[in-house]
Amino acid sequence: MERTFLAIKPDGVQRGLVSEIIGRFEKKGFTLVGLKLLHPSRELAEQHYDVHRERPFFAGLVEFITSGPVVAMVWEGEGVIASARKLIGATNPLNAEPGTIRGDLGINIGRNIIHGSDAPETAQKEVALWFKDEELVNWKPEVTPWLHE
Repeated sequence: MERTFLAIKPDGVQRGLVSEIIGRFEKKGFTLVGLKLLHPSRELAEQHYDVHRERPFFAGLVEFITSGPVVAMVWEGEGVIASARKLIGATNPLNAEPGTIRGDLGINIGRNIIHGSDAPETAQKEVALWFKDEELVNWKPEVTPWLHE
């Protein structure tokens, strides 16, 4: 099964959207295998956004993600990376389709509620960055045969 990394950013946590966001992925049929609430360090934030290091908005990304608590998650399921990106919606909430997390709940590009890995390689890197192996739970919900088999 494919895994992806998702993080509810400080704006989503502060606005009390954690349960709604988790619920959307549960209702879709994905399995939560890692979950933690943390206040990311500057070092973790810089590693996470390293791909953007040379861009003018890098400092702002780091500043925002370290401004408050984040809910870091690992989800598992068939096609979970692509499906999560569709559930999340466009990076800029003003361009995100209604029905997506950002389309329904986002305010602007600087406060877009959630991060999701964009490719298998990125997901693998981000999961390893945010979670130790022993923090992930391998389990199979009883409903799995109804969804995937």
